[in-house]
Amino acid sequence: MRALAKLEQVLPARLRHRVAALSSATVPLPAGGPTVGPDVLTAIAATVRDHERLRFDYVGHDGGSSRREVEPHRLVNRGRRWYLVAWDVSRGDWRTFRVDRMTPKIPTGPRFTPREAPGGDIADFVTRGLDLAVWRYRASLRLHAPAAAVASRLPPVVTVEPEGEDRCVIHAGADSYAMLAVYATMLDVDFEVLDPPEFADHLRRQAARYLRAAGSAPSGQ
Repeated sequence: MRALAKLEQVLPARLRHRVAALSSATVPLPAGGPTVGPDVLTAIAATVRDHERLRFDYVGHDGGSSRREVEPHRLVNRGRRWYLVAWDVSRGDWRTFRVDRMTPKIPTGPRFTPREAPGGDIADFVTRGLDLAVWRYRASLRLHAPAAAVASRLPPVVTVEPEGEDRCVIHAGADSYAMLAVYATMLDVDFEVLDPPEFADHLRRQAARYLRAAGSAPSGQ
């Protein structure tokens, strides 16, 4: 975001409004991911600024493609990854889209009257919605530990649900099962995989790898 401010200072007046639109249409979040071309960002930011519907092709986390038409509300930056928060016209609900998976279409759609932001806090909406909206791999686990203790040690994108006084269920998303395994083991508590079976298979392979590594190491007597 500091780079945007520096860029705006050196641009000629006729181009400053484009960077200003991008800056005003974004909300920063703490934390990394693929880069997005500046032409795509400025095009989307312009629709946010001008309250114009945006049409685009979108590739979901499962690799499937779809055509979307939305009322763009705000761009959100999280490290090197960009998200668009928008009202999905055909689905009648708020959605979060990864910008690197979007291919905007020209021309843009008609103007619209902006809706009230979901929950009143765009950054919080995106943070809490990342697991459901954009991660390629997801898992639900039952941890044998109190929810409060677990929540204090996990990032906000992991949802923690209490299940009695000494257990909880977490819902996490990541770009790989290896990263999900980090969430499962970083707390050093007993846990069970609720879903999906593929994640349980991944843990079995990892466990076998760890056992082989432990068996080849000298005894620490």
